[in-house]
This record gives sequence, structure tokens and C-alpha cells, in this order.
Amino acid sequence: FALPFPELMFRAQSVHRAHFDPSQVQVSQLLSIKTGGCPEDCGYCTQSVHNNTGLKATKLMEVEAVLAEARAAKESGVSRFCMGAAWRNPKDKDLDTVCAMVEGVKALGMETCVTLGMLTGDQALRLKESGLDYYNHNIDTSPEYYRHVITTRTYQDRLDTLEAVRTAGINVCCGGIVGMGESQEDRVGLIHALATLPVHPESVPINALVGTGTPAADTSPKLPHLDFVRTIAVARITMPKSMVRLSAGREDMSDETQALCFMAGANSIFYGPKLLTTPNPVADADRALFAKLGLLPMPLPER
Repeated sequence: FALPFPELMFRAQSVHRAHFDPSQVQVSQLLSIKTGGCPEDCGYCTQSVHNNTGLKATKLMEVEAVLAEARAAKESGVSRFCMGAAWRNPKDKDLDTVCAMVEGVKALGMETCVTLGMLTGDQALRLKESGLDYYNHNIDTSPEYYRHVITTRTYQDRLDTLEAVRTAGINVCCGGIVGMGESQEDRVGLIHALATLPVHPESVPINALVGTGTPAADTSPKLPHLDFVRTIAVARITMPKSMVRLSAGREDMSDETQALCFMAGANSIFYGPKLLTTPNPVADADRALFAKLGLLPMPLPER
């Protein structure tokens, strides 16, 4: 983290090129299949009942409505379709519906990912049986700073879910959020915690705090963009074979900042106007950025 910026970027790009085609970026889309009403008190989240953001809770979407969104996403070049529900943990009857969604998206030839909160081992196995490729469960921040962000579940709770997912044979998508008032030492701690998991997450989303109206957003100073780029670069160096996703916060970034992130080793983004409830650049803007930079969407996975 403390390297001179040119040296850090050179090392990150060197690692990236050793493991990936630097001209390709994996494109995902994230759909909120059940919005709001979450009992957790995550200080960054617009979907928490503890945060007065004016967001209206919705019921779980119907399977066919989700599949219609997935078909449209595939037509726009998306290779991984991610579905998120604002739950502390899913009920078994709701999990059956989510599994039907996973099966339907898989049948379209796309990779699948869900984020549903905490899981038991049996629930993870049920998702694996449905064909789920990735499960997202972020650790959010460093172990030391975690208590300043969340009190309704522990850091160990998150690690237990990651272990259940890994034991079930599902790929892990796990990252964090920066810009929540944490120190650089905490950003070091976040990346250290991710890079010292028993197995590196196959996908590592790095988010810049947005969360308008939440406690974290209302009290945290704006994180300098170059500090965000440094976080991406260190994630690439320490987890060389992981997909490092440039996630929330892109709408506030210039083309130049995003270009630096790609040079630092980010090779995954989300298409679409929203990330659950967070604004995101429209697909046309991303296609224009890709054209400027000579980047191509990563092809759909082979079956």
C-alpha cells in the first residue's frame, strides 16, 4: 500500500498480465430479487430497517420475471447474472424459489451468483445442487473496524458462511467496501483478511461507499480516488488469480479513474443502471468506455 504509485501500478499490471488477458473484462449484472426490510444494521446499507433511507420493502420476485431480466442481460453481453435478496438469512421455502431462478439462469448458458445473507451448510448444498456457480458474502472491512460498521452479526458469522459455501463446492465471491471512515491500516486489514482466507475468493468485489442517507455515508469523508486505485492494485497483487471487480461507486468516477483501476488489475464490472439499490453507469456509457480503452467483454463461459 505504501509503494510509490508508479511502482505499485507496474507490479499490479505485471501480476495481472501473468494470469489474465489485459484486454478482457468480465461483465456481470446484479438484480435485486427482494429489496429492503433487512433486519441487519449495516451502517452502509440503504436496505436496512435501521437506516431511514425511504426505501420501500418488496416481496421476492417471481421466477419468470427474474429470467426475463437475465435474458435481456445476456443479449447485452453479460456473462454472469447475480441475484441479491435483502435477508439476514433465507428461509427454506424462499430458497426453493431462488434455486429455481438459478436453474433457469444456468439454462441460458450464463454463470450464476446469489447473495442472500448467512447460510447453513444444508442451504449451501441445496444451492450447489441447483447449479449455483458463485455465492457472494462480503467481509466488508478489516476485523478491527468491523464493529464500527455492523453490530447485528459478527465477523465470525461471515467467515462461517464462507466456509459453508466453500465446503459445498461453490465458488466464493467476497470483497469489501472502502470509504467508510476506515484508516489505511484498515484497508490493509481488509485485503489481508481476504488474501489469507484458506482459499482466495474466486471473485473479489471492491466497492467505494455510496449508501446515500446511511450512517456511514453521512459521517465518512470522501475517499480519494487514488486510494481506491491503490486498494484495487494491492488486491490484484495479493490475489493474483482472482477476478477483481470494480464494483459500487463507479458512477462517481471519471473515465480516467476507471482506466487506472483496469490498469491496476480490475477485470470485472457490473453492467446495468443499479447495483441492488445503488446507482451504476448505464450500459451504453460502459460500452463507450470499453471502446475508448480498447477493452472487450470476457466471453460467456464454455459449457
